[in-house]
Amino acid sequence: MKIDGKEYRALWQEGQCVKFIDQRKLPTSFEIYTARTIDDIAYAINDMVVRGAPAIGAAAAYGMAFGRQNPKKSADLLKSTRPTAYDLFYAVDSMTEAIDHDENAFDAAAAYAETIITNCKKIGENGEKVIKDSMKILTHCNAGALATIDHGTALAPLRNAHEKQKKIFIYADETRPRLQGLLTAWELFHEGIPYALIADNAAGYFMRKKDIDLVIVGADRIAKNGDFANKIGTYEKAVVAKENNIPFYVAAPASTFDPHLRDGSQIIIEERGRQEITEISGKNIMPDWVSVRNPAFDVTPKKYVTGYITEEGIYKK
Repeated sequence: MKIDGKEYRALWQEGQCVKFIDQRKLPTSFEIYTARTIDDIAYAINDMVVRGAPAIGAAAAYGMAFGRQNPKKSADLLKSTRPTAYDLFYAVDSMTEAIDHDENAFDAAAAYAETIITNCKKIGENGEKVIKDSMKILTHCNAGALATIDHGTALAPLRNAHEKQKKIFIYADETRPRLQGLLTAWELFHEGIPYALIADNAAGYFMRKKDIDLVIVGADRIAKNGDFANKIGTYEKAVVAKENNIPFYVAAPASTFDPHLRDGSQIIIEERGRQEITEISGKNIMPDWVSVRNPAFDVTPKKYVTGYITEEGIYKK
């Protein structure tokens, strides 16, 4: 992505460090977080310095490089940080195998990251084919370059369509409680793609008004039968899209598909702390007596999915 004329990735290796765009600070400030140990990486994943399944996977790959002297301990630590995103587990297992084969751990981590970037670029090329000129497209959460190192999953087809001069307009769901739709807006602003940020529960309003022609979202884990987990609220968007006869696509690389899970009922849903709901930018907005539940993801059944956009092509099931 290009920020003030300079190209950035969501994370990159610099000497013996790994640098991250600190997504907690965006869009009000642009700051870099530096990781020098596996504990720094684990903190970055858990506290959402880095977020988005493919980017989390790449971060975990570098975490394994830092913790290469004790692969099992390192794998256990990293897998405990975010339980829902399969890319994290895929990356850790890939790196464990690389370390077992005496590969250079940092070279292996860099290669893993480059594979994610390449696959996301292909997702953009494949997904652009479902986007017609003058379409209005809804996306939920942030599945752009910030979430995937570069290009994006759900945002990659939008970027490709824009580059091919298709006239598109994007509705970006705000996505409480972390306001990750704001990150999508930030990316679209810097890419020059027309958009509007909307409250999560405004999507149905625009669908019923025929203001949305297509929905594309990312995914954090996809079961064998096609059920998938994504940011909380995705299920609602899929149901309302189906009710309004709007195509609903999931964009994700192979590393997001979990071959060990029969269906979505087996996906572990992460519950996060109450302060994500009771605070905004570190400021408390609710009394202490307010009781909170904060599931970070929900599961959308396969029957709501029109197709899966991958690096290999678009699949109906």
